[in-house]
Order: sequence, then C-alpha cells, then structure tokens
Amino acid sequence: MELGSALHFLDNRAILVTGATGFLAKIFVEKILRVQPNVKKLYLLLRAADTTAAVQRFNSEVMAKDLFKVVKHKYGEELNSLMSSKIIVVAGDITYQNLGIKDTNLLDQMWREVDVVVNLAATTSFDERYDVAMGINTMGPKHVLDFAKKCQNLRILLHVSTAYVSGEKEGLIQETPYQMGETLNGKCGLDIEREKKIIEETLKTLRAENASEKSITLAMKDLGIQRARTYGWPNTYVFTKAMGEMLLGKLRDNVPLVIIRPTIITSTYNEPFPGWVEGIRTIDSLAVAYGKGRLTCFLGDPKTIIDVIPADMVVNAMIVAMVGHADERGCERIYHVGSSVSNPLELPWIQDFGYRHFSKHPWIGKDGKPVIVGKVTVLSTMASFQTYMAIHYLLPLKGLEIVNTACCQYFQSTYHEMDRKIKFVLKLVDLYRPYLFFKGLYDDMNTEKLRRAAKEGGIETDLFYFDPKVICWDDYFVKTHIPGLVKHVFK
Repeated sequence: MELGSALHFLDNRAILVTGATGFLAKIFVEKILRVQPNVKKLYLLLRAADTTAAVQRFNSEVMAKDLFKVVKHKYGEELNSLMSSKIIVVAGDITYQNLGIKDTNLLDQMWREVDVVVNLAATTSFDERYDVAMGINTMGPKHVLDFAKKCQNLRILLHVSTAYVSGEKEGLIQETPYQMGETLNGKCGLDIEREKKIIEETLKTLRAENASEKSITLAMKDLGIQRARTYGWPNTYVFTKAMGEMLLGKLRDNVPLVIIRPTIITSTYNEPFPGWVEGIRTIDSLAVAYGKGRLTCFLGDPKTIIDVIPADMVVNAMIVAMVGHADERGCERIYHVGSSVSNPLELPWIQDFGYRHFSKHPWIGKDGKPVIVGKVTVLSTMASFQTYMAIHYLLPLKGLEIVNTACCQYFQSTYHEMDRKIKFVLKLVDLYRPYLFFKGLYDDMNTEKLRRAAKEGGIETDLFYFDPKVICWDDYFVKTHIPGLVKHVFK
C-alpha cells in the first residue's frame, strides 16, 4: 500500500456523503471543510421533501451545531462564500433507486463529478422496525453501490458499517467479509429476498386486520428481533447491517470498496475540540441514567472489555483508507476501528470514571437539588440480577400496591417512580446484555497496517491520527467524554 498526502488527495475532490445529518457525517464534513477548503464539492444527501426543506435541515441540524464553531472562527466572513461554492445539499433517500434524487440535471452532474462516495446513512436503533431497518441498512447500501457504479470517475466507495455485525462471537474476531447467506449460528436459509417477502406479507396481514399504526410498529419491531435471533444476531440493527455488507460484497463488481467497522463510537478525542458528542450512544445511556440517579444496579461481567473509539479517530481512519485504496479495482477492504486489542478498556473502569465525575460534579435535578450517586451494584448473572430486583424493587412495590388502594398520594407517587425505574433498567438490560457479557476482541491488524503505512508514507499523521494506543482512558473519560456528555447531551 502506497500512501501519499491526504490533503493532496482531498484537493479538487468531489465527494458524495449520505446520511449527512448523522453524528459521524457531521464530523466528516467539518473535518474536510477545516483542513481542505480546496475540496471541489461536497454533495450532502439527506432526507427531505425538496431542496428547500433539505437546506433548512442542513442549516438547523448541521451548521447550527457547536461542532462547527472552529470552522466559523477560522473562515469568518468568508465562510458563506466557501459554503455556497463547495456544498450542494441534496434532497434524497437511500431506500430508493438513484438515492431518491428527482432532479435529473443534478443526477447527471453528480454522475459526471463525484469521484468519492461515502455511505454514512443508517438507522442505529437496536430495535428499529424491521421494514425501516431493512430499507436503510440493507437495501440502502445496494442503492448507494448502484449509484456509485454510474459515477464516471469513481475512485472509491467507502461504507461505514459496525464491528458488531459479529453478533456475540467470542475470541479474536477477524476483519473478514460476510458471504451472501452466511449466518452466525450456522442455520441455513438466510435469503435477503425472502426476508423482504416476510416483511411484505406481515404488513399485508396486519393492514388486512385493520391494525393500528402503533400495533404495526410494535409487530414490526418484534419481527426484526425474531428474524435476527433466528440466524444468530442479537438485534435488528446489527442483522440488517450485516445483510447490507453481504449485498455490497456480492454485487460490487470492479468498484473499489472499503468497509469501515467502528466499535462503540464516543465523543471527539481532540478535533475540532475534545468532547463533542451528539445523542445518546450505547454506553452513554448508562452514564446518563447513572448521573441522573436512575441506575443503581446493573448486569454485566466485570471481566468484559468494552471496545470504544473516539469519533474523530473513526473519521481520520475513513479518510486514510480512502487515500490508501483509491482506484484498487475490484478490491474489498475491511477495517475494524476500535481499541479492544491495542488499548483494552475494562467495564469496571467505566463505572469508576462515572462515580468520580458525578461525585464531584453532580447533576442538578428538576427540583434544583444535586443528584447524589453511589457505587453501582454490578451483578454477573441473570439469576443474581433477578434476585436483586425482587428484593430491592419488586417486594417493596407489592407492599405499596396495598397502600395505593387507600389512595395515599405520597406512596402512590413513590410506587410509580419505582415502577418506572424498574421498566427502564429492564429495557437497558435487554438491549445491552449481549455487549455487557461480550467475550470477543476485534482484531485490527488491517487497521494497524494502515496506520503503519500512513506513518511511512506521505499522510499528515498529525492531522489524520487514529491510533487508540495514545489514549489514557482515565483522562479521556473523566476530563473529556463525561463532561462532553453533560454539556452536549444531558437535558
């Protein structure tokens, strides 16, 4: 692999970015604008009814974010002219052919100009409706690939997946592709067309029964989980992402293809400034719940390695991989971007980081009082978790049920609060159990080779860093990530 300057590669480049309002997409766009203003064009695809609505979404959901304050400061009054000359906001939808772009003149222009396609569009909800997840995470990549094949000067297609397409595999998990129809439990019969037909038939039956939209949504969510677990995946998100990878690998022909599989993505490590994050991302839901006093016990194996990687490192790895594999016709390169092999992070450390932060800087509740946190009781088996819940929550709840019948207002509010906490904790346990007992490590040998090639080649490694070995987890979580969560995510 021969790598030249990443800044030179980005110079005069026309890049299509799907899912432009997403977390990683924002960081990717900000990085390009900040380090290489000579980029030719950034075509930013986002879902909207028309161009006017798309531009409104872009302004409110992308450029209005704190993330862009460094870019705004750097360019000052010149920013508007830079944006108008470099950015084209495109109304579209990857669930449709031609990415749902209706303007035929714009389509022709994009097929002439675009030479890099970056697919970041996804739904990341673990229990998304099966039809929605199938449309975005599985068929979406196929439509992006079909579009890329029509680009006359295409140099690379980069698709962002997730490391957790591996499901609950144990041991060292390799950076290898999934073959069409491959399953995690060895069960035969996975066929994407059949899955689409199951969705269609289920929806047809529900509508024939005049089911409400709420009932249809619940049924489609249940169907997704059931189909995922039939073939060994723990949830709808990773199942549909895996099928999306299968389609790309099967249909790529001679398109240069890079698949990036990040692990759990956290706030920025350094750029454009430390600690920027948006939304509640996997383990962050536990931190938010803990800081607000809603989590006092949880389920998990203390020996579990939690694989996390800051968002700016993921974006840098994406850019370097684009440089490294441009014009490699017919290639399929897969990169795990994570930390479990090179800089492992143990589950108990995260609990300690949270305790240390919120003990010194407690969250102020709605009543204006600081939320006092304590050590979380971590239970290592489902049996011990059920026992704990019964003793500490369910038995007191039964007692309060009697009081409720006497209409005692104080105890009634206590009852509902405890019931709410139990349901919340049980939902978190169901969603995150596979990851809190995870016994795998994500091999990143391909990524390590990419890092070495970057150092030996012409890549600007001070700008495009992605080595997790430099991270001190204690310092990062206590001083950067958790304060970033509190500032940008806590409501």
